[in-house]
Amino acid sequence: MSAELIKARQLINKISSNLKQKKLQSAAQSLQDALLIILKTPLMKNEREEFTQLIEQAVYHLRGDREFAKAYPLQLEYTPGEEKQLYTQMVEAVKELSASSTEEAQALLALMAKRKEDGLKKVEAQLASGKHAEAKQSADNLIREFASDTDLKAEVADLFLKHELYQEAYGYLEEALKNDPGAAHLYNRIAIVLRKMKDYATAEQYYRKALQCCQHDEYLFFNIGRLYHDWQKWKHMAEMAKRALKINPGFEQAQKMLQFAMKKLEQDG
Repeated sequence: MSAELIKARQLINKISSNLKQKKLQSAAQSLQDALLIILKTPLMKNEREEFTQLIEQAVYHLRGDREFAKAYPLQLEYTPGEEKQLYTQMVEAVKELSASSTEEAQALLALMAKRKEDGLKKVEAQLASGKHAEAKQSADNLIREFASDTDLKAEVADLFLKHELYQEAYGYLEEALKNDPGAAHLYNRIAIVLRKMKDYATAEQYYRKALQCCQHDEYLFFNIGRLYHDWQKWKHMAEMAKRALKINPGFEQAQKMLQFAMKKLEQDG
């Protein structure tokens, strides 16, 4: 799968989370942008089937959101193969949502975005200076102010992960997961942190939860393979590499993973 199609998948997967955070325009914009990528990119049969399912789920979430329906009362319509018609409707929806935002609301959103940006920069600077306790306090204050922002919690976790503060990163990702229990990417990120902490069994449990939400992401299977590499479970590692390659036969890193796992199995056998 190309980088552009992976981006389209990520955009669609963000829609549910955006709606839960009342980010209606972001939700609509995500689907519009994803549809544009899909329309411009030739799709293989399995890719078309996957995106048909993802688009149907996205439309279902948008239709079922009361705030979205209130802001854009026209019924969204989607028939597989008619992505262009849905794209046209999403362009109208984004315009409508944009027009309905008052100047006061826009100013407030800009102010909030600036406070988040400044807060993240402060935490990053404190971490870079080795002031870990102060960074933790600043991060806690920032998250307390924007308690419902899942993306912010994940961004804070990434900062602590970058500085190898795994326990703190794990805590912030757990908080993010409480906001959006169905977010496969959060289970994936938590499992990555747990793998770095060498808590392989717990990491495996989170990956299983991620797979319940997403079965079509080659990078998810590849990350699980990395877990089994560190855990030295070569048979499971090979299986994950095969599943990644089934989705994307040209995935070179997965090919190398499979070769490595098979070599280890031969040596052990």
